[in-house]
Amino acid sequence: MLTTLSIRDVVLIQRLDLSFGAGLTVLTGETGAGKSILLDSLGLALGARSEQGLVRAEAEQASVAAVFATPRTHPAFDLLAEQGIEAEDEIVLRRIVAKDGRSRAFVNDQPVSAALLRRLGATLVEVQGQHDQMGLADPAGHAALLDAFGVPEPLRTESAAAWRALREATTALSRARDSIAAAERDREWLTHAVEELSHLAPEEGEETRLAEERQALQQGERRAEAVAAALSELSPQSGRSRTAGPAAALRSASRALQRLVPNNAPDAPNPAQAALTALEAAETALAEAESLLSRLAQDVEADPRRLEATEERLFALRAAARKHSVAVADLPGFLASLQTRLGALETGAEEVAGLERAVAEARTRYVAACARLTHSRQAAATKLEKAIARELPPLKLERARFVAEVAPLPETGWGIGGADSVRFLISTNPGQPPGPLARVASGGELSRLMLALKVVLAGGSTVPTLVFDEVDSGIGGATAAAVGERLARVAEGVQVLLVTHSPQVAARGAAHLRVMKQVTRGRAETRVEMLSADERREEIARMLAGETVTEQARAAADSLLASL
Repeated sequence: MLTTLSIRDVVLIQRLDLSFGAGLTVLTGETGAGKSILLDSLGLALGARSEQGLVRAEAEQASVAAVFATPRTHPAFDLLAEQGIEAEDEIVLRRIVAKDGRSRAFVNDQPVSAALLRRLGATLVEVQGQHDQMGLADPAGHAALLDAFGVPEPLRTESAAAWRALREATTALSRARDSIAAAERDREWLTHAVEELSHLAPEEGEETRLAEERQALQQGERRAEAVAAALSELSPQSGRSRTAGPAAALRSASRALQRLVPNNAPDAPNPAQAALTALEAAETALAEAESLLSRLAQDVEADPRRLEATEERLFALRAAARKHSVAVADLPGFLASLQTRLGALETGAEEVAGLERAVAEARTRYVAACARLTHSRQAAATKLEKAIARELPPLKLERARFVAEVAPLPETGWGIGGADSVRFLISTNPGQPPGPLARVASGGELSRLMLALKVVLAGGSTVPTLVFDEVDSGIGGATAAAVGERLARVAEGVQVLLVTHSPQVAARGAAHLRVMKQVTRGRAETRVEMLSADERREEIARMLAGETVTEQARAAADSLLASL
């Protein structure tokens, strides 16, 4: 419900903070005191269109904030969750309007669009006024109200579940048909692609394995080439003299040094003996190096054919992946999907036939569920019409006739709510055909009709706050008393805010606010005060007597208050 309304710089209001409680709160005051400004301010917070003239003359901007205390199960919290807006115990709607008419909207201090503010406001407050009918006048909500009034929940649940099953079956059939149609268009390409990829037979993880093998083979080939080059330098086999090479050079050097010993003195010491020893060691080391390289050459022997085959396979996989615009790793899955599509051409007709049977069965179940729902709605409509008819005479609407119309929808209009169109219609004069609520009744008639509907449908709406603007306009006496009694009855289930000029209605309020216009330093300003018991007695007496309050008026006020 609405707990607080804070208004700043709106027309004649400079600063106003109002608190509201449960039950029926009445707002009274002389004509022109500013009651309509309060309603306009509330409407602004609920997302109504902003106007430049709302801003007080000396101010740069006007602002209104409405605070609501609402259970977590209320639909408003679902709407906030959709928008990513957090809310715990309170929902705060705030609107700021600049002098040029431009406005900004906030929910719990987060900026939102005016459209979202209107959607939230519609779940929190319903306004019934002489010139601005909302809520019950909207046919879009009539089916839900009728269902809440007299249709068992299992019937609604059954039809909703049947609708979801029908929609799922229809969607599955549509997808199957689309898939088969697409496959048929691509039959030739599918056949060729499946044959090509099946021949290639890609395997899971094959690209990684081939790339690693190719790298290893390339490295082996480079090692073999290096060893072979080293051996060719140590042991030339062709293209160079057999006397060339490091071994031959070492032998030639040794022979040359051995000639330093005279032939006639073979036992004489050789002056180059140290060099000869070093040359012999070099020959031994060279022979060992040649032997090691020969064994290494055998171990790292390159396999050019294997490398070529590996590269061909790898390049073929990558070419196929590029051709079909997929990753190499996805080729096996892609082939499987193509095979499935191609296979669907063979089994598709049978699958579609099965899905068509499923759709027909789901439709039959939905139609049967809707028939039961329609029957229950028609019974509830008759019951609702009778209940409303009992409420109309005391509200001076004895010639009016209320109709709850339940009509079949074309199949294109079927949905989760069933196959019915539900509308509330009214005829205010004998012989007049029933028509939409907002078009047929006058302002006062429509307000009282809305009150009768609210009395009967009190439990069918999730809106926690109702605002009635002069629902008692043009009536008095017993009719006004009947209006007040019904407003009090509605207020037992929801919060009701009422602007009234009727003392009989005002006496029914659980709380009483008086709206006044005062002139301070030559400028008019609207003020609102909560009345005590004595002040309330005096205000009702004023409403009975007019400008001059008499003792008789006070006694009449006491009588009204005491009779409750």
